[in-house]
Order: sequence, then C-alpha cells, then structure tokens
Amino acid sequence: MSVSKKGVLGAGVAFATLTGLVIGNFGAMQATNANSIPNQQAPRILAQAKRLRTLTVIFPSRSDSTDLQNKANAVAKFLSNELKIPVTAQIGDDTAAVEALRANRADVAFLSSRPALKAEQLANAKLYLAEVRDNYSGRYTYNSIFVVPSNSSLKTRNNAKATLEQLRGKRIAFTSPTSGSGFIFPVSELVKQGFVPNRDRLDGFFGQVAYGGNYSKALQAVVRGQADVAVVSEYAMFPPYITAEEKSKLRILHRISGVPAHGIAIDDDVPVQDRERLINALLKLNQSQNNPLLRNLYNSTELVRVDHNRHLSPIRTALTRIGIAP
Repeated sequence: MSVSKKGVLGAGVAFATLTGLVIGNFGAMQATNANSIPNQQAPRILAQAKRLRTLTVIFPSRSDSTDLQNKANAVAKFLSNELKIPVTAQIGDDTAAVEALRANRADVAFLSSRPALKAEQLANAKLYLAEVRDNYSGRYTYNSIFVVPSNSSLKTRNNAKATLEQLRGKRIAFTSPTSGSGFIFPVSELVKQGFVPNRDRLDGFFGQVAYGGNYSKALQAVVRGQADVAVVSEYAMFPPYITAEEKSKLRILHRISGVPAHGIAIDDDVPVQDRERLINALLKLNQSQNNPLLRNLYNSTELVRVDHNRHLSPIRTALTRIGIAP
C-alpha cells in the first residue's frame, strides 16, 4: 500500500451477481525492484523499513448507523492522536471498501465476513480484530435465525432436520442473496440437512422464495402475512430494525450459531510495526474513556483480537456448501 494517497473513495462497485462481490482483477505493483539488491530477502526488508505517513480507514455504511461520517471522523481523530500521523475516515459500502484496499486507496476497513474474504483474495488484507456486541450470542459470533409469526403452527423440534422439514412448501423471505445470516448460513443449513442441493434449487423446497432487501423488510413480510418465515440476524429482532409491536408478533423457530462478527481488516502493505501500533490503538477504544467512540459507530461494545482464518472458517464452509466460491 502506498503510504501517500490521493483521491476520494468512489460510491463503490455494484453487486453484479446474486452471489456476492464482483471486483476487477488487476495486477499488483511491486514495491521494490528485486534486481537492485542481490539478496532475496531485500524486498521484504525494504518493505518493513518503510513507515506509514498517513492512514486511510474505510467505514462501510450499515442500516443501523446514522451520522456515520462525523462518528468516523471522531475515531480517525483518536487514531491520529495515538499514531501521530494524519488519519482519514471515508464512508462507502462493503464493495467500495474492498476495492479501496485492492486499489491502494485505503489501509484499513471495517468489513463483514464475506467482504473480508474478498479483501483477502484481492488485496491480501486480513482481519485482525472483531466487533463484540451485547446482542451477539457468541460475543464475536452471532446467530442466523428463522423467524415465524408468533401464532404460527410451525414448532421448534428436537433437531434441526425435524424443525426445518416443516418449511417444505412454505413462503420464505430471505434478507438478500449476499447476506451471511440472511441467506448464506440458512441455505447452507438446508443443504446440510438434505433439503436442497445448492442455492439455485430453493424453489424445489419452498413454495415461494422472496428477498426483502434488508432485515426490516424481510421481517415485515412475515408480520404482514406476505411470508411464512424470514431469515435474519438475531440482532434484527430489536430496534432500529423492527418495533416492539412488530417483535411481539414474531418468534424464533430455529437458530444457526457461529456467524462471524464484523471485523477490522488491515492491508498487508501496512508495515508490521505500524500494524501492531494500529491494533493497539484500536484496542484502546475498549477503555471506558474512549469506548463511546466505538459504540457510536456500529453499536459495538468491544474489539477483540481474532485469527483471520479461524474466524472466517464458518463462512468459507457455508459458501462452499451452497455452491459459491469463497
């Protein structure tokens, strides 16, 4: 990653297929000339010798975030004070964030699990931190949930297969074809239990397949009688996604645990010593005097160190199972 950047992050590349992010494949520039130094280790040594002079962080917009630019600017100011370098906060969707990492227009990005895999593939960036929320069942993992009307005849059985068998011929509202908890994980469970062979054969099991576009609309389809079941993240059962009155008309039929929480990806071109300083600075957002800055962003309460491969292993497995290349 170049240590000096120009330009402003664009609006992002649209999703071109139902299966996720599609970003152009471009060759990466070599940071050093291998012929200039006879030692094979020289490029790595030179890369580690450089230091960041500026830092650009991408904060993807999310449905539960408001006034995000000002909140991101406050975090950027905090990081600038900690790192003693200028830090710029930019807003964009997940696709734009991955593209910024790939195109050397950003060093760091807050990303959900599927875009984090794309960031690794296209920019060799990795997750080093994950977000913790009070409404995550697994602290830095959460549940994908099947939600039905509170008065539905569908019952939670003693195993997943028996519970999900009841959905045969029913109308389902997925969140979107790119949502981890609202599509990828629930479809993976359906494949695992033998109800569908892959993501393209859902109509062979369900009577109707629809996509709400976001958590709120998927749940509201159930509330309004337009769908028999919806799949969303567990935290979507609370405001601002639905009202208390809407929640009273719904109940959870089945849970799938282990969905990886959103995290913070750092580009591989950030020198190791600067990466550690950056991680330590971000972890200071856990301290009581700084924690409001973190909570204001995405309602996260804490950041924790994670192993990139271990944290994202569940989403890799789910994608492979439903027939999407990670």
